[in-house]
Amino acid sequence: MSVEFIGMIQPQKVSETHLAQGPALDIDYLRQFAQAHEAAGFDRILVPYHSTSPDAMLTVAYAASVTTRVHFMLAHRPGFVAPTLAARQLATLDQLSGGRLAVHFISGGSDTEQRRDGDFLAHDERYARTDEYLQILRRVWTETAPFDHEGRFYRFEKAFSEIKPKQSPYVPIYFGGASAPALEVAGKHADVYALWGESKQQVLEQVTRVRAEAAKHGRSVRFSVSFRPVLAATEAAAWERAEHILAETRRLRETQGLGTGAPLESEGARRLLAASGSGVRADERLWTAVAKEIGGRSNSTALVGTPSQVAQTLAEYHELGVTTFLIRGFDPLEDAVDYGRELIPATRELTSRVRHAA
Repeated sequence: MSVEFIGMIQPQKVSETHLAQGPALDIDYLRQFAQAHEAAGFDRILVPYHSTSPDAMLTVAYAASVTTRVHFMLAHRPGFVAPTLAARQLATLDQLSGGRLAVHFISGGSDTEQRRDGDFLAHDERYARTDEYLQILRRVWTETAPFDHEGRFYRFEKAFSEIKPKQSPYVPIYFGGASAPALEVAGKHADVYALWGESKQQVLEQVTRVRAEAAKHGRSVRFSVSFRPVLAATEAAAWERAEHILAETRRLRETQGLGTGAPLESEGARRLLAASGSGVRADERLWTAVAKEIGGRSNSTALVGTPSQVAQTLAEYHELGVTTFLIRGFDPLEDAVDYGRELIPATRELTSRVRHAA
């Protein structure tokens, strides 16, 4: 399968190396950010979910209205909206965007994040709820007659939606999580299983596990890995840029009274921090220094090198079964534009050669 590139937009400029600038919802920046991804050749754009940020679903709706070709991936946390209502909302958004929607379902890797929105379920319970939630969503999207449901977390009578997704049979389901309960849910529901930026060996192990879970249900799954490419004209310059990013990350954390971040409660964060053992480099290009500085939060591991070197590394992950790369920079808008110049075309070329040779 051809390689897919996903970027990420936020409603204001912010990253590990940039304190938040402007209003919480900077409409001009958001429009420019979305259009830059489309111009750079990204296939899809992630709109993330945070418990204090502007609404992600409405953000996708706006970004879709100012673009024409690029698709979107909405981050969505089960548990805060009834699945029957969410199914209608997502189907409506898929129709309004012209069939450009996918949804990344996040059961929750941070107790603090979940509790801000009133969710006090424990880790394993959250994944059990996601399992039931996705069962209901898929039924609402595909059933042609009202149905009843009585489960552990939800109970409905005559649930039905007049509006169905534009995409058939439903919008693509992206899903992540490295714990045993998460892998069970992935095997049953995920169209694309998403990993953070781990070493090639770690990715191969996880691909094997998820494929085994999916096989239990007669399903196949595609795979996504997330990286923060740090590019420059020479390898030495790229590593110099990486060290500057780390220094700036530390400086800004100090100005906010933050030290080295404590690890999140998720298994994915643990795996991310273990990628390079006691050091900060693995697999020649995989750089984990920022991930370790912030406690393994988000997709915070980087691939460092020239565009051609990083493209070669992405092609090696592709050979392991990875079809999708979520890439974003520490200079968010500027890096998205830069990725479109060389990295994305070079990776497409390399992976296309491998497919044709096979």
